[in-house]
Amino acid sequence: MSIASKLQAAALELREEVTALRFAAPVTHVYNPLEYAWPPQEAYIRRFGANRKRAVFLGMNPGPYGMAQTGIPFGEVSLVRDWLGLEAPVGRPAVEHPKRPVNGFDCPRSEVSGRRLWGAIAEHFQTPAAFFTSYYIANYCPLVFMEASGRNRTPDKLPAAEREPLFAACDRHLRAVVSALEPEWVIGVGGFAKKRAQEALAQEVEDKGLQIGTILHPSPANPRANKGWAEAAQQQLRDLGLCSL
Repeated sequence: MSIASKLQAAALELREEVTALRFAAPVTHVYNPLEYAWPPQEAYIRRFGANRKRAVFLGMNPGPYGMAQTGIPFGEVSLVRDWLGLEAPVGRPAVEHPKRPVNGFDCPRSEVSGRRLWGAIAEHFQTPAAFFTSYYIANYCPLVFMEASGRNRTPDKLPAAEREPLFAACDRHLRAVVSALEPEWVIGVGGFAKKRAQEALAQEVEDKGLQIGTILHPSPANPRANKGWAEAAQQQLRDLGLCSL
């Protein structure tokens, strides 16, 4: 089985596992882009997940104007379409929040985290091929959680009874991604992703010398990210001996 086929199979397995989970109030709506936005996600895997990587960058979960719209981690519409060169049909969640519609590649809103991350990558590497020769971006959790107000609820804020089976499925998927891509590094984009990688991949760290690092999350909700995020992330990567963005 090819590397991309392994990634695809792992994503489909994760899709089925998390679809079976149930979440209670204050969560009122759950979006699974691996279902309704599978065509662009599959295209991303096939085009950019075909070879071993030096490092995998790991995000937390989809943003409402990023992966929730395009199916691509940190998937700012303009950068996915115009720089990555990906565009494919996107459906709708089974139950859509009126304040968080899914418009796919017609989404008029910008995903700030994705614009910062992919924008820095595009500026540094110039072409997708130059980046994906050695690097890959994935999300730990594929689900978007929203409250009745439309407010985003991150996976770490779920109660333990809901969080534990979700994390177990996401841990299995992360291990499958690492097994397929065989990276030297997993870089958590933010502290949550780093912590989950450390827990899920403890055996790989011990047995294979996998290294876990982190960079600052580019979210505008993070005050530090609003004061020169790209420069801070570049320095963190240089300190790890990796490329700068």
